[in-house]
Amino acid sequence: MPAPQRVHVTHTYRSDPATVFEALSEHENLSRVMGAKVTRVNDGTTSRNGVGSTRRLKIGPLPAFEETVTAAEPYSLIEYAISKGTPMKGHWGVQKLTATADGGTELDYRIGFDASAPGMAAIVGKVITMQLTKGLGKLVD
Repeated sequence: MPAPQRVHVTHTYRSDPATVFEALSEHENLSRVMGAKVTRVNDGTTSRNGVGSTRRLKIGPLPAFEETVTAAEPYSLIEYAISKGTPMKGHWGVQKLTATADGGTELDYRIGFDASAPGMAAIVGKVITMQLTKGLGKLVD
């Protein structure tokens, strides 16, 4: 997936992949992770949080934007893309879940995007990295 700016964060949970997947896929739970107001726009085509489900994020005074789930494989993968309302270009996110030997879950979270204003993508990337690093631990154990 092309995008000049990349964010890569990992987090290890004590909870199993099913528990982490359910928490990550429930749109409203992302408020704790991102420090944003998150509102469900619509459910997915075959499941509430599956492909086609869309959430609106509002971060502080910035304009709201929407993310739509583009792939969902229970307990292992969630992919999404910004579908409306952002100055970022080509924004995508991939969350891969892997079971650990002790029954926990390793989350590998990658995001890519670009911005039209010079230097903006790098700044946004640093902010997203800091927020995810701080917020992912609030999701589940």
